[in-house]
Amino acid sequence: MVILVMIDGARPDALETASCPNLAALRAAGSATMQAQSVMPSVTLPCHMSIFHSVPPARHGITTNVFVPMARPLPGLIEQVRAAGKRVAFIHNWEPLRDVSRPEQVAYSYYREPPLDSAYDDAVGAEAVRLLRDESASFDFVFVYFGSVDAAGHAFGWMSPEYLSQLQRVDGLLGRVFDVMPSDATIVVQADHGGHDRTHGTDMAEDMTIPWIAAGPAIRRDHQIAAPVSLLDTAPTLARVLGVTPHAAWEGRIIDDIFEER
Repeated sequence: MVILVMIDGARPDALETASCPNLAALRAAGSATMQAQSVMPSVTLPCHMSIFHSVPPARHGITTNVFVPMARPLPGLIEQVRAAGKRVAFIHNWEPLRDVSRPEQVAYSYYREPPLDSAYDDAVGAEAVRLLRDESASFDFVFVYFGSVDAAGHAFGWMSPEYLSQLQRVDGLLGRVFDVMPSDATIVVQADHGGHDRTHGTDMAEDMTIPWIAAGPAIRRDHQIAAPVSLLDTAPTLARVLGVTPHAAWEGRIIDDIFEER
């Protein structure tokens, strides 16, 4: 099983400033960089289209949080996983994410509009734990999206006490996910973009620099990734773990540096 966890709007320096023991333990157990790069515009839907399709917004054509058909359509990670006969589960609380894959590609989808308070992500965390505990639910790829850190940034400001407190709450939810995920699972935790003041979307370092962490049986432990990492690299790297062929039009690379056998 491969699990991709998205913490929307999480800046790398926030992971260092807030108390995030579960994310710190994951970094020690795997390979990480605090210098991975987002794409321009550093906005949620364009970023996710780039994460799942391994091409920049200039290629897929989605440049705002309003979905439009891709300028030049190509299969993304979910389509490649489905074509390989594998099963995908999607757990999220931001409704536009339904458009990162085409219809009839996801075997299980959970969406719930969140409360606009500190409990914003609690239902997503609980559903992820329930799904991973359900022995009858067999999924090869599980995507879990937490949106509250970004929401706190917009409401109170990036690196504000409220923003850091919300990141700590998500770290606690992640700890419960880590406790129940299969021992042979590979997990990637990353952000889509950072932020500054109460916004994001620019090419400022605060908006463009994100954390990227991977851990699993085949992943090097306590390893700092030296090579540059981009959002575009997530799909081909996860495809390797899943035994799925990356699409020929994908522009990202496999982050070979993280694997024990390179």
